[in-house]
Amino acid sequence: MSTYTVSGRFQSRDGFQPFSKDVEAENEDLARERIYTQVGSQHNRKRTQIEIEEVSAA
Repeated sequence: MSTYTVSGRFQSRDGFQPFSKDVEAENEDLARERIYTQVGSQHNRKRTQIEIEEVSAA
C-alpha cells in the first residue's frame, strides 16, 4: 500500500473548511473513497458536500 495526501474542502455552517489528510490506499481512487468515508463520518457530511481538489503520492 502507498500513502497518499488528499486535500480539498467540505461544506460547513461557516462556509467551506479546507482539509489535508494522509491515507494509505492501493491507488488514488481508493484514497478518494477513504477520504469521503472519513470526512463524511467525522463531520456528518454527504459526498456531495465534500470537494477533493488534489490527490498526490506522499
